[in-house]
Amino acid sequence: MKIIIIGAGPGGYETAAEAAKRGLDVTLISEGPLGGTCLNEGCIPTKTFCHIAELQEAAKTHAAASSCGTATDVAIQIASERKNEVIKQLQSGIEILLKKVNVVYGHAKLIDNHSVKVLSEQVAAVETAVYSADKIIIATGSVSASLPIPGAELAVTSKEMLELTEVPKRLCIIGGGVIGLEFASIYKAFGSEVTVLEYCPGILPRFDVDIAKRLKSSLVKSGIAIETSAQVKAIEKTDNALSVKYLRKDAEQAVEADLVLMAVGRRPNTAGLGVEALGLEMNRAAIKVDENMQTSVPDVYAVGDVTGGIMLAHYASAQGKRALNHICGVKDNIRFDICPAVVFTTPELATVGLSEEDCKAAGIEFTAHKSFYRANGKAVSMGETEGYCKILSESASGKILGAHILGTHASDLISELAALLNFDATIDQAKDIIHAHPTLSEIIQSAVNQ
Repeated sequence: MKIIIIGAGPGGYETAAEAAKRGLDVTLISEGPLGGTCLNEGCIPTKTFCHIAELQEAAKTHAAASSCGTATDVAIQIASERKNEVIKQLQSGIEILLKKVNVVYGHAKLIDNHSVKVLSEQVAAVETAVYSADKIIIATGSVSASLPIPGAELAVTSKEMLELTEVPKRLCIIGGGVIGLEFASIYKAFGSEVTVLEYCPGILPRFDVDIAKRLKSSLVKSGIAIETSAQVKAIEKTDNALSVKYLRKDAEQAVEADLVLMAVGRRPNTAGLGVEALGLEMNRAAIKVDENMQTSVPDVYAVGDVTGGIMLAHYASAQGKRALNHICGVKDNIRFDICPAVVFTTPELATVGLSEEDCKAAGIEFTAHKSFYRANGKAVSMGETEGYCKILSESASGKILGAHILGTHASDLISELAALLNFDATIDQAKDIIHAHPTLSEIIQSAVNQ
């Protein structure tokens, strides 16, 4: 069987590698470098910056204790160099994974449900080739969104933030979601004066309100200014800076900044793909799919950000696995309703399953089980006592419904809760799991015993 996969992000290249492993004839079309947005200008480089920022914060703490200064301007140079090293190393790994895949570089355009035209830009000309297959999987990802306001072109995106060579003295971030808050933490550590403007009443609008409020408190305490219920109206260029105009409580206000980051989410990348000519059913810019990632057109599938659902790399990978399984006639037990999400701020925030607001909206009676980092021996020994774990269970059955963790290594701890949710575990069953001592995972054990 022949299969064409359009897009070489996690949803594309991981599916391609697995398809080749299963014996399929695979053609992977990539418009940019292997790894897509995630590896080249998203998850991986951002997390590299996050790590350097954490080290920078630790250096500041040490310097304050010893009454010495720290070279904050050097941090961004170190982060940039390390980012490039990481990307190069991981791209090499992807190339090895795809050794049995026909990788084609260029812009893909759908001709019909079995054929794709690829425009490949060469030095002096544009070459066109047509590829045909039994099945097509669209995995073209997403692109940065922007507010339709005057002066929007004066702002940069997350891609440009990762290419900076100097730390802006004053940084204004439009958007208090995951991307905005991660860059807020990073550049605060690098030495910027950071202001975040969020349109909604609270940061991280889709997260558990309680945990989001606790994160906001931590970020404000660290020196990041956060204005919620702030409707940005325009960005204007002044003599020496940029002025971000916004409306809050019916009053016009402004933030002066040397750099403005537009971080108001992402939108499906379907431009120039030919979805209209093919007649794919759409939900605005997103491609509609069923539970098997099938589109409205036979033999055409779509996975990842382009479907407009949860825009996370690991979710795209899982959708790719489901699509491939369906193509190959293989059943799986992937639970798409259980997908952990992490915000790599300082401190980290991780969540999986239902929030308190979700439970209330669904009329589910729940119990909240809570524990604190300050009561955990490992956290105390690490000097990382700021943190909180909340696990929600159905009051009648004890079934675990969701979990929310704020604190160091929350990104690692959440996987245990995701596993418990996948197997419909109860609080009583979780109580009987032995955890190593002393570890941060005992925070989970403490919570379920409350």
